[in-house]
Amino acid sequence: MTYLRINNPNHNHELVCAITATHIVQKNISLRLNGHSRRQTGEIFSLRVDVQFLIMTFLSPADLCHLGATSHYWRAMVRDPLLWRYFLLRDMPYWPSIDHVTIPHPDLLDTPLISEDMSLDDREEGNEGMKLQFDYMSEYLKGCPSSRQQWLPSRPAYEVVTSFLQLLVPSSEPRYAMFGPGMEQLDVSLVTRLMCAPDILPVSGTPHRQINGVGSGISYVFNNQHKFNILTLYSTNSRERERARVEQESFSNKLFNFEGTDDSGDPVYIPAPQVQQVCQVVDGFIYVANAEPGRGDEKSEVAQIRAVLNCSKGSMSKPLLVLSCVSREQPEAIRTPSIRARSRTPCVDMAKRLGLPQLPNPWMVQDTVAESLLGLLDGISWLLRCSGVKLY
Repeated sequence: MTYLRINNPNHNHELVCAITATHIVQKNISLRLNGHSRRQTGEIFSLRVDVQFLIMTFLSPADLCHLGATSHYWRAMVRDPLLWRYFLLRDMPYWPSIDHVTIPHPDLLDTPLISEDMSLDDREEGNEGMKLQFDYMSEYLKGCPSSRQQWLPSRPAYEVVTSFLQLLVPSSEPRYAMFGPGMEQLDVSLVTRLMCAPDILPVSGTPHRQINGVGSGISYVFNNQHKFNILTLYSTNSRERERARVEQESFSNKLFNFEGTDDSGDPVYIPAPQVQQVCQVVDGFIYVANAEPGRGDEKSEVAQIRAVLNCSKGSMSKPLLVLSCVSREQPEAIRTPSIRARSRTPCVDMAKRLGLPQLPNPWMVQDTVAESLLGLLDGISWLLRCSGVKLY
């Protein structure tokens, strides 16, 4: 297994060969996919196996899938689990969104490829007794935003009929309750930006009070045709929020009543009576998480999300959109992925921090920037689809 060196190429000559050969591989893929025959000889096959694997790390997932379609040899090569495990470790921090369908299995990266009672010979190609617990290639393609569309669950036939009938019968606009520390802790107010961005989400109605002291409802129009309402739930009034944000202090949360701790020492919350009423009537929830590094109270956030979901009717079917939000995107973070990863909590890590994989509800985490509202429309689109809205 000399190709283990793909994570740390030490020889400049081999690295240059790999970069040059990458273009040759892509050319061969184009020839084969266009019906041109190509013998399995030449520059690529004269390289050692470890260099061939190094070459594949420079290809995109789409190129790798195309390469695997050119011959039986490359089909076996591109499906190597070590290669796709490497891709998962490398690329997951940069995925801008993840949901309950596409998130990789939680034990995927902690489980060894080879168990203690299995010899290296069992890894040889063609050994039918070798059964891997995970298909790393499928897990990667399922979670990668550029290829996950094919993994989305198909809609049953009756839903298509329902959508057709909905075109004939007007329905009330979906309502969503929005809460979370990202609404109050960030330097840029996400709610204020929402109200002042008609080019992204036009406001279709004037704001009106829904809950005394802690929230209001605003109607928006998505894609110039679909109306929906967001009830913003603040933990306290604006004056207390601003003072706490500036002075980095905590304040009394009016949305939840603290009930103590459970047997594991985790906090237990019950939504305030007026919040429980909101949870009964809304069609889903938007949780605004603070994705700036070093922020967030993991245990309290998990407990409050579960408290809200548990007190609503039909809670298991109501979708939860998590906007993993930062105030603004640094210019260098856009150009350099490694810097971007350090400037915010990756959405995969956010899902784990909030305990989302353990929820029965459909959920999605979407990277969002409060200043530009980057990523917001992708999250709203997912939320509306989960509510049965037919988007064109």
